[in-house]
This record gives sequence, C-alpha cells and structure tokens, in this order.
Amino acid sequence: MLTRHVPGLLLGLALGASATAHAQIKVAYIDPLSGAFASIGEFGLKSFQAIADDVNAKGGVLGGQKLEIVPMDNKASPEESLVLLKKVTDSGIRYIVQGQGSGAAGALIDAINKWNDRNPDKTVLFLNYASNDPELTNSKCSFWYYSFDAHNLMKVEALTNYMATDKAIKKVYIIGQDYAHGQQMAKALVAALPKKRPDVDIVGNELHPFGKVKDFAPYVAKIKATGADTVITGNWGNDLALLLRASKEAGMKTKFFTYFAAVRGTPTALGDMPEDTVYQITEWHRNIQPNKLDKFADDYAKRFPGLEFSYVRINTTIQMLAAAMDKARSTDPLKVSQALEGMEFEAGNGKVVMRKDDHQLIQPLVLSAYSKKNGSTVKYDTENTGYGFRTVAAIPSRETEVPTSCAMKRM
Repeated sequence: MLTRHVPGLLLGLALGASATAHAQIKVAYIDPLSGAFASIGEFGLKSFQAIADDVNAKGGVLGGQKLEIVPMDNKASPEESLVLLKKVTDSGIRYIVQGQGSGAAGALIDAINKWNDRNPDKTVLFLNYASNDPELTNSKCSFWYYSFDAHNLMKVEALTNYMATDKAIKKVYIIGQDYAHGQQMAKALVAALPKKRPDVDIVGNELHPFGKVKDFAPYVAKIKATGADTVITGNWGNDLALLLRASKEAGMKTKFFTYFAAVRGTPTALGDMPEDTVYQITEWHRNIQPNKLDKFADDYAKRFPGLEFSYVRINTTIQMLAAAMDKARSTDPLKVSQALEGMEFEAGNGKVVMRKDDHQLIQPLVLSAYSKKNGSTVKYDTENTGYGFRTVAAIPSRETEVPTSCAMKRM
C-alpha cells in the first residue's frame, strides 16, 4: 500500500519544493502615491521595483525566491501609515520600506514594536531609506528598525565641516518644513555651525507649513532682506522645487545647501539657475567618479522614460536585505535583523556598514554643485536642463559618523 503512494508523495514534494523556490517575498512600500508628494513617492516606488527586479534577475534570495514590492499609498500621513500597517499584518507581509516623512516613520516604529511584542510569530521588519530625523535611531531606536540614509546630525556634521573651509560664507539663513525632519535639521545647524564658524551670523531660522505653501516668494523676500549669502534647507519635493524656483525668479544668487536637489522635479524647477549656487549633500550623483552604477542608471532611464536614477540608498536597502536573508538562511524577520546587525557591504557608493548599536547605516557622502554640462566633470545633465551635478567634495564615512544615545532592547 505504501509503495503505491510513493510516486504521488514524491511528486507532491517536488511540487512543494518548486513552489517554495519561486515564492514571493513581499515588501510593502508605504509612501505618498497621491497628493502633493505623489511624484516623489512614485519615483521611490519605481526605484524599489528596479532594484528588486535586478536582485531577482541575479537569482533572487535563498536559491530562487523572488522579491515583490507591494505599493501602498499613505498620502504622506502618519495616521494613514498606521491604517496601512494593519493591511500589511492582515495580509501576512513581514517587511516594510518607507522614507518620505519622519512623522510617518516614527508612528510606524511605535506601532511595529507593539505588534511584534504581541505577535512574536508574525514579526515585521521596517527598513527606512530617507527619513532624516536622528531620533529615529536614537531615542526611538528599535531592533525592528533600520535606517539606510544618513540622518540630519550626520549630514549637518559633514556639511558644516565643508562650510568651515568656505570663508565666503558670512550670513546663513535656515529654512525648513515644520515637522520632525525640518525641526531637527534646524536644531542641529544652530548647534554645530557656531562651533566651526563662530564668525558666521545665522540671520534667519524659519519653519513653514509642510506641503502647503504654493508660493515661496514671501519667504524669498525675507531671505533677501537679511542679506544672507547662504541658505540651508532640508526641504524636499514641491517644497524644495518651489523654494528654488522662487529664488531664481527673484534673481537671487545666494548659495543653497540642500539634501534633495537632484530628486525628481527639482532640477526642472532650477532650469538655468546660476551655476554653482545650488549644492546637495547625498550618497551619490550621476557624474561621480569612479561610477559603478553607470549601466544601472542607463537601464533605469530606458525602463522609465523621463526618470533618472538617483536613490543609491534604495539599492543598498534591498541588496542588504537580500544579503541578510541569504546570510540568515531564512526570511524570518528576527533572523534577518540579527544578520543585518554589523553587516559590511560594498554598495554603489562604496563600503558601508550597518552599525549594530543603533541600526544606522554608516556610509560615504558627496557634496556636489548644480553646474553646466561640460562633457568631463559634468558628463550627464539632469531632466534635460543642460545642467548636472559636479563633485565638490568627497566625504568619507568617518566624517559622517556621530555618536548615538540608542539603548536598544535586543531580541
């Protein structure tokens, strides 16, 4: 009797093995896909899809399992993010990526901690690629949360180190979005800049409503009235594009130091902005040399006409997640988190390390300036403007690393 069932049993086992080999590992993408920041959210979604497909094309994880990005629109709202988290847990998804909005990130951290405490067999791991509030890996640090972007204290440390060498900077105006990220950036700048440049005057420090300002001309007029020669802003999306456009229309030649000037839509707003007036501090840009991601960037542009690859940290997020799954030999978030801790990885922007103490990625950064395409230092322009970004300073990882106050509860 038993021998008659062996072929069927073997067939069942073979089919089960085949199904497992091709199983989808779902990753929920929770970010704005409608409203004022929809274009940024769509850009992030396509970037995650591109690198997930790249990992899948190279064999996936664990011998053939594939990654699938599941888009979810949080409308840039912390409250909506929590509604989506319930959909995530109800559908059995174990991984979340998010980045646009530190408020949403903070809300998700708290809710995921509670969920995981109550459901140890259904834990969720949260990977963040863009939220810059340092408290997310300090006072709010969690075993279930990882940050793949340098936070405000790290970027401000690197930026003010550079500003200390630029003696042309005399008067600085700080402007940002009125939520956790903008508030923290302003606080960090007020603390750091006087220590490195006591001769510099901070002539303005202003927060504006997040995602609600349609005309930045009044803000630009206030900046001009102070005589500021330098503006520092952590604005992103429309809030950055409209601020820079208003500055251009007012004929300002003030330097702008930003985080997100190359992100979708902002270069178009810049157009023929005076050369070397807009700077950005990022982990990568298209004209960086040497550039290991030329082919990936070219393929991305072909797949998504009108879009340009810039989010190297999204690549790093998915690649390190895949590497951690392979290292752990598991898709269990507990084991994957343990594998991510302390991981060293050769990313598109060089060697990076996921610091075990607080789950903050330590990585090299680069300061670049919006400059005319010249075939050498600016080989590629952006958004058909005739301008691209030119490296001003390479910033090694050691110059971005700052202490952490994280007291993490480990599993």
